[in-house]
Parts: sequence; C-alpha cells; structure tokens
Amino acid sequence: MQAKLQSRPDLFLLLSLLLAILLTPVLDQGNWSRLVLAAVTFIPVVLSIVRLSQIKRWVWPSVLLALGNVIFVVAGNTFRSRTLNGIRWGFLAALFALTAAGLFSYLRNSRSVAQAQLYTAVNVYLLLGLLWATIYLAIDAFSPGSIQVRSHPGDRQTELLYFSLIASHVGISTAIEQKNR
Repeated sequence: MQAKLQSRPDLFLLLSLLLAILLTPVLDQGNWSRLVLAAVTFIPVVLSIVRLSQIKRWVWPSVLLALGNVIFVVAGNTFRSRTLNGIRWGFLAALFALTAAGLFSYLRNSRSVAQAQLYTAVNVYLLLGLLWATIYLAIDAFSPGSIQVRSHPGDRQTELLYFSLIASHVGISTAIEQKNR
C-alpha cells in the first residue's frame, strides 16, 4: 500500500507531461487555444513542485522558477514582447532542468527498482525533451529565425517539441549503445 501511495506523484506527473505533450499539436494555434495550452502546461509545473517537495532541498528553487515563469507569461502576453516571452521560456527551461536533476538524484539514491522509480525514469526522459523544447523556444524568441523549421509561425512550438523529443531519444539510445559496448 505504501508503494502505491509513493508512486502516485510520479504517476500524476507522468500523466500530466504526456497530456501536455499530446495536446501541444492540437492547441498550438490561435490565442485562446494557446491560453488553454499554457494552462495545461502549468499542470506539470505544479506537479513537479509537489514531487520535488518530497525531495526537501529542491522545493524552494522550483517554486521561485515557477513563479518567475507565471510572471513572465502574464507580462509577455500583456505587453506582447518577444524578450519577455523568451525570459518566460528560460524560466520554464530552468524549472524543467531542476526537476529532471532532482528526479535523477532521487533515482540515483534509490536502493530498489519499483513502479515509482520506473515512472520517475520516464518523467526524467520527458522532462529532458521538454527542457530542450523550451531552450529552443527561448532562443527563437530572442533571435527570431535562428532556428529554421518548415512550419507555419503558429506551429513552431509543436515542431520544436517534436525535434526535442526525437533528439532526446537518439541521445539516450546512443548513450545506452556506447555503455553496452
């Protein structure tokens, strides 16, 4: 029973990450849809803070990064500034990096492999993909056109997320192959 309760935050985080990733192509168009996408993306942010609160020293930096993200989301949408939008993506990237590092630290210190650790491992993988996507979006906001994709301007978030997840998969697969040699 204790193992089930312990794996719930990891499972909820995993489901929220998958929901955000799967809804990005659907909601990455139009102002209202993007507002819903921002709300859906905020769910994993909150669940990341909840999960990191179980790893004591990681909670306050994650709260500050999430707060910074919220402030710059509102500011970027209010003033329609690419710089403010880029800072928003930077805060979100830092939060995803911190969450991935915290969860990886938890995995490294784990003595056994149970359901919770498997959820955590998948969460780290998805967070790394989201980390790269938000870094690319920050770069694109600060320097428009620096990342070339063949999509319409409204589909950039979807395209960059796709390339980030593929790059994460290739990087992890390559690392596993080199380790097995």
